[in-house]
Amino acid sequence: MNELAALTDEQRVKLLQTRRRVIDSIGKNMDLYGITSSIGHLYGNMYFNQEPVTLDEMSETMGMSKTSMSTGMRTLYDLKMINKVWGKGSRKDLYEVVPDWHQNFSDFFSIKWRKAVEMNKSVLRRSIKELDLLMVEHEADEAFMKLLVSDKGKNEEALKYYKWLDRLIESFESGEIYDFIPKED
Repeated sequence: MNELAALTDEQRVKLLQTRRRVIDSIGKNMDLYGITSSIGHLYGNMYFNQEPVTLDEMSETMGMSKTSMSTGMRTLYDLKMINKVWGKGSRKDLYEVVPDWHQNFSDFFSIKWRKAVEMNKSVLRRSIKELDLLMVEHEADEAFMKLLVSDKGKNEEALKYYKWLDRLIESFESGEIYDFIPKED
């Protein structure tokens, strides 16, 4: 945070207070989505950096161990919220925030939703196959057949939802969502 060195003590304190509020808010917000608040704070701190940083620099800034910092950076990198960048004369990995919050949101939810959708579609398809087999085996049992048909219908409706969610995810990944809900200028 070399840019702070040129500021007066009063300027530095006031600037850091405003940043701390935003960083705390980011931490709380990410915690709502299953990302630890410490990783949210890491992202928030990186967001205000003027230049790419190393693990060591962020570890020192945040008072976290290098292992915890590495885990946090890896999480943010996997969520496409930060990038590794090349730095002239540096042998260490440098990281910078992807500053496009729209893209961060799209990437984050696409990654999370995609995992859930694939898992749930797989479970539903398997369940439907098992119900089909049970229907063949027990076609003479009218009461049981009624339950099997009902369950199969519910699973098929759920599959329709997940197919719709697939399309929603694709609209985030392609950016098509912004045709319907434009970004603010």
